[in-house]
Amino acid sequence: MVRRTRPALTLLCWGYQVTTHSEVSGPVSGAESRATSPGRPATSDDRLLAALLDGMEAALFAVDPSGRVTHWNRKAERMLGWTREQAVGRTGLGGWAVREADAADVMDRLLAALRPPTGGGRPFQEFPLLRKDGGRVLVRANATAMRDPDGRPTGVYCAFGEAHAQLDLERNLALSEALLGDCDTWATVLVDADLRTVAVNDAAAEALGVTPVDMLGEPLGEFFGAGLDELESGLEQALAGQPPAGPVELWLTLLDDDSRDDDRFGDPAPAGGPPGGPRRCLTSGFLRLGSPAAPEPAPLGVAWVFQDVTRARRHAQGAARQRFRDGQLSRAARAAADCEDPLDAAMLQLHYALAGFADHALLDTASSRAAGAANAAHVGHLVRIAESPGTFGAAPAARGVVVRYRQGHPALQALERGMPVRATGGVSRSTWAVEHRWPKDAEHALCVVLRSRGRSLGVLTFLRGASRRPFDRSDAAYGEDVALRVAAAIDLHGLAGGGGGAR
Repeated sequence: MVRRTRPALTLLCWGYQVTTHSEVSGPVSGAESRATSPGRPATSDDRLLAALLDGMEAALFAVDPSGRVTHWNRKAERMLGWTREQAVGRTGLGGWAVREADAADVMDRLLAALRPPTGGGRPFQEFPLLRKDGGRVLVRANATAMRDPDGRPTGVYCAFGEAHAQLDLERNLALSEALLGDCDTWATVLVDADLRTVAVNDAAAEALGVTPVDMLGEPLGEFFGAGLDELESGLEQALAGQPPAGPVELWLTLLDDDSRDDDRFGDPAPAGGPPGGPRRCLTSGFLRLGSPAAPEPAPLGVAWVFQDVTRARRHAQGAARQRFRDGQLSRAARAAADCEDPLDAAMLQLHYALAGFADHALLDTASSRAAGAANAAHVGHLVRIAESPGTFGAAPAARGVVVRYRQGHPALQALERGMPVRATGGVSRSTWAVEHRWPKDAEHALCVVLRSRGRSLGVLTFLRGASRRPFDRSDAAYGEDVALRVAAAIDLHGLAGGGGGAR
């Protein structure tokens, strides 16, 4: 059996191409013959085309070369109020869909699509249409010519929408392109509902030390260590429709960044600290992305927009820390001035120095049995004359007892070299503190030599637990300031006849 039907009908509108089923002359298979039997009616091209037009999100109508309206879909009905029965069959748009004064111009612009194109693309046009209630609406339209198999024009399809809505859509698209493409100020990362990365702009990739391709499709846990819980919490709140009320500061540790000894701000990566690379402070905002096409906006994901403010926050923290330490030194000096015994003044200095700085402080002076500081360092004889209580819970060592440090001990190194020595035990060395005759919970140490009148009088040791960061250069400078004041008090105590050891 052979059947002949009309050739395929192709519809172009809003960037989409829809082609109805094409049926060409030729033999028909048995299955197709059964599908077109009287018991199984086939769907005609007209009904399929009508279903396609009614299901479109764009308002659409069509006119033939004479200007008679041949199609009018449901979206056009909802936008203008004219039903399909009222619109189809009318000649021209004047007097009902367009004002009489504008009818000729609008129809000429529509039928211009039948002429051969003079430039590339299908330009948009804007003109006013009339609603059934008499109101006017400015629309942005795209006219496309319809042609028969021989290339003769058969009509024009016009897809249109409210101009303001189209402009809003274009602005939104332009904003998305700007944030994901050309924006150097704000870093942007888009994640889906499963918190997997779907887009990363260049600023975000640079701030996180990755390439945009590396993050696509990957969970955020592949790139962040400490601080990941706070980041995921903010993203989940945004997905639930309750994003944080304002920008939040997240301190995140980047993974796979520990190959660099120094971060890009010139600060050394903390040795012996938590695993991963240097920490970043990111001022972050979270924007929920919903689908405007859904009856109820469905979450498409979250836009995480942030700025790297690590440098500014570190400078602010350093300035605040320095102000506090200067205040502590000033208060300690005023309190020590009221002490009759210089050794009491030295102990006061230790108590004031510990606040916000260390968990424990040990004051050891060179043994009076040693011929000099160098000899004391050689034989390892230091006398414990004071220690400031800390959070370790260990019993205080007896004062006046010689502490026999082993050769190479950080305290002896500081005494021998005349300069601060920093040491870190590390998580894997559980007996590190005990081997150094320090409280067992000590993890980080700073040993500073006590100098006064050109002599080394002993060593001042500051200790921190595992929950605190290691001592850095600024900590060593502050420890030296404290050691100068303590050494002056100990030297004065010796001049007053108290000796260099215990009272």
